[in-house]
Amino acid sequence: MATTKRAKAKKDIINDDYIIELFINDVLESNEEPKNAFVFCKKHEIEESDFYSFFGSLEVVKQNIWVKFLENAIATIEKEQEFQSYSDKNKLLTLYFTLFEILTLNRSYVLFSLKENKEGLKNLKNLKLFRNHFKEYIVDKIKSKPSEQFGKVAKVTEPVFSEGAWLQFLFILKFWMDDSSKSFEKTDVLIEKSVNTVVDLLDTKPLESLFDLGKFLWKEKMQ
Repeated sequence: MATTKRAKAKKDIINDDYIIELFINDVLESNEEPKNAFVFCKKHEIEESDFYSFFGSLEVVKQNIWVKFLENAIATIEKEQEFQSYSDKNKLLTLYFTLFEILTLNRSYVLFSLKENKEGLKNLKNLKLFRNHFKEYIVDKIKSKPSEQFGKVAKVTEPVFSEGAWLQFLFILKFWMDDSSKSFEKTDVLIEKSVNTVVDLLDTKPLESLFDLGKFLWKEKMQ
């Protein structure tokens, strides 16, 4: 048991953000995850009891990293006084653009998180908590009041809209992971086109938007 002043000083600053920061740094520096909580805590001179007061396992740490990405995006967009007056479409665009800016700042970790062990979609388990928070936010804040486009089917489409937004996010995420354009500008184009398509499917121009999105995806696939 650590009893030195140095250990106590470290203990005073331990919180969930501190543990997450250490975990991400470990992954990026060694290109692998800590073997277990004991190894992780021993390396960073953290009492296991302190670790477990925030997270039940390293798996939970990985899931909460994604939650932090979303929380940071939400905190950023809700600082804008005009955000609550945006249309559903512009709220969704703002959320996606901000979220992908944050993911870009953490791109090395994100790519590791979703490609480790070459398990493909199995790695989406890291997004389990993120998915729950994401869908709740879509319903509570972006879809909280019927808009002109969605008013006709407001209550019926809330779960459909949130699930659709989640699938849309995964679609954009996969594109972004493979995007090699400067400043990921092609991902920005995809975000705008895909959100326009979802909104217009409940409006009057679905075929035009689908055709526009299809042309863009076909062009990218053929390059």
